[in-house]
Amino acid sequence: MNNRIVITTDYLRPGDTVDTMLRDRGLEPVYSPAGGTRTDEEKLALFKGAVGAIAASEPVARAMLATSPMLKVIARAGVGYDNVDIDAAAELGIRVCNTPGVNHHAVAELALALMLACARRLNTVLAGVDDGGWPREAGTELRGKSLGVIGYGPSGKAIAALGVALGMRVLVSTAHPDSEQSSGIEFADFDTTIKAADYLSLHSRAGKGDPIIDAASLSAMKNSAILINTARGSLVDEAALVEALKTGEIAGAGLDVLQREPMVEDNPLRTMSNVVITSHLAGQTLEARERAGVAAAQAIIDILDGKTPQGTVV
Repeated sequence: MNNRIVITTDYLRPGDTVDTMLRDRGLEPVYSPAGGTRTDEEKLALFKGAVGAIAASEPVARAMLATSPMLKVIARAGVGYDNVDIDAAAELGIRVCNTPGVNHHAVAELALALMLACARRLNTVLAGVDDGGWPREAGTELRGKSLGVIGYGPSGKAIAALGVALGMRVLVSTAHPDSEQSSGIEFADFDTTIKAADYLSLHSRAGKGDPIIDAASLSAMKNSAILINTARGSLVDEAALVEALKTGEIAGAGLDVLQREPMVEDNPLRTMSNVVITSHLAGQTLEARERAGVAAAQAIIDILDGKTPQGTVV
């Protein structure tokens, strides 16, 4: 029986907990970490001969699935799965799983870190210290400010709770309000939330339509507002964001995700002093990685054993 499991998630390695789990089940992990750009031939060959895969965030296109007739399951070591052609997987009978509930505290903590970095102008301060200076920027406090949260899944709930703990007014825009379990949080519609927010933090899933933060949304925000995105780059019209930052429609942004990753050299966001950018690492704590890898491996084992994992997408 075919037992190969292709692992492209770069922090999973031979000899770790995931490797041991899979081998104990009689499976053979094969490592092909995502990094740089694969050729078309490499992409088409990536999953050939494998029964399962633990996939990183690189695109998994229809052609890659169509050339992999033995493939039964793709597990994402994380929450997002928009990099996988879900329609093609469903048509080809390939199960797709994610790992919900493994990294929401890590995501919320990085969202908070980006808020603080923008509030205290750490880009400018750190650059000045590195250059031999001693800049003493006057930042602002989070306490008393309004935090707008778009989306109220696990990471949205976690950042909302942190906002309440810091003494912020927290407004949440969601299709699934939970007033009974959300002390100190106000639920509001999208327009109300973005207009009121001093900090607007995105925690919604990627959609197939237009970005939810476009030129009109940015224009409706306060001139002093900061946009925080630790969710998906596709949620924001990046060209409109660049223009809004240049013209002062909003004051700044803290971004962990971009429309194109890795960040291209000529991206104008790179040189803006009012923008803090991290490298898609919101969920990349040691603790979250361990939970995500174990959950992805368990999902593969469950599918091969005829069970349905909690994070089944298709």
